[in-house]
Amino acid sequence: MSVSRRGVMKGGAAGALSIALAGSLDSVFQTSAGAETGEAYGYGPLIPDPKGVLDLPKGFSYKTLSTEGDPISDGVVVPGHHDGTATFPGSRPGRTRLVRNHEQSNNGTRAVAPAALTYDPAANGGTTTLEVDKHGELLSQYVSLAGTSTNCAGGRTPWGTWLTCEETEGFTGQTKSHGWVFEVDPHGRRTKPVPLTGLGRFAHEAVAVDPDTLTAYLTEDAHGPFGLLYRFRPRAHRGDYHAYLQGGRLEAMNVRGVPDLSVVQEPGTRLHCSWVAVPDPSAKTESTRTQFDTITRSQKLEGAWWGHGKAYFVCSYSHKADGGAADHAGQVWTYDPRKNEIELQLVFKPGGRFDGPDNITVSPYGGGVMLAEDGDGDQHLVGTTKAGKPFAMARNALNGSEFTGVTFSPDGRILFANRQEGPGVTFAITGPWHKLRG
Repeated sequence: MSVSRRGVMKGGAAGALSIALAGSLDSVFQTSAGAETGEAYGYGPLIPDPKGVLDLPKGFSYKTLSTEGDPISDGVVVPGHHDGTATFPGSRPGRTRLVRNHEQSNNGTRAVAPAALTYDPAANGGTTTLEVDKHGELLSQYVSLAGTSTNCAGGRTPWGTWLTCEETEGFTGQTKSHGWVFEVDPHGRRTKPVPLTGLGRFAHEAVAVDPDTLTAYLTEDAHGPFGLLYRFRPRAHRGDYHAYLQGGRLEAMNVRGVPDLSVVQEPGTRLHCSWVAVPDPSAKTESTRTQFDTITRSQKLEGAWWGHGKAYFVCSYSHKADGGAADHAGQVWTYDPRKNEIELQLVFKPGGRFDGPDNITVSPYGGGVMLAEDGDGDQHLVGTTKAGKPFAMARNALNGSEFTGVTFSPDGRILFANRQEGPGVTFAITGPWHKLRG
């Protein structure tokens, strides 16, 4: 297989690169006919849904679990704007629990919970916890956190809880400060909503936690200026949330000679990192991302997930017209803590079939990832093979709402994903996962 070793760089960054390509750009940019139809790899072409809800490959089916506005209990309904989600073992063998974010600030279908589960009564966001059986049938659900704002994504912890991230820095109309990370126990053993202040106050998107060191890698979706990739190293190394409550060191990633990740266009490019302490993680007077003169930024840092000993993170797009250094329609990166380097795994070019990757999970099938698309035109769940070939796993056939919260059950039998709006809904997708081609 012929590969290019050309580093497509701008701004004098070429000296910072070491190139290690894993395959041809055709596999990444979907230039073959098979990539367009889904017949060459993946699970085959999508079959139109007679109900006009969710198109899936042959042999796959879905169930609608939880829809915005569904009654939960007296005066409590399922909140809106379904977003980041993770799964955990359920109360019995074969069952699965999901914790799901609701990206709402002062509007939308409010998350309502008892005072013990409510951080700020003036904010409408929060999380819900669902339990399903082995067939993907909903057994129960309840609001597990309320009074938070703009709960976008988050991440699982090695000790079996969910970190829900507030994608905001604002205080407007709210009684407490926002822009924090909160822990949610899927089994309800801890209820008091306490901000994990050591992880910083900024427009959090997602977090991936290293199970060996408990280091958390956090993405920031912001502009004016663009956001950063952070890491939090806890002072204590106890294997639960107490380590995070005791504080630690928040740092921002910097790659010498690369002020904007969009300039990297060659999959397989590896870049050595350094980490710079954030002077004021609580952003009392100045946003964390503006506390640096020289730092590496990205226009749209989104999803994050831990897998294969690395932190995966996503840049949804970059537009030069909006201040980006270069154009792309999505990047997937990994950070290897053993080598202290990031590697560009996947790039979507403008005008291609897929664009705007957002939430991400690492697939237990084929060594690839599953991405939730938030782009232009049709919205897909996009899978990749181990070789980095993207394919359509699902299509929103109902409306133009983005997909969110893509995640597998602990046993890998069910893929859960949300349609964020119109209304918000959570799907359980089952099928012949072992038949992945390519």
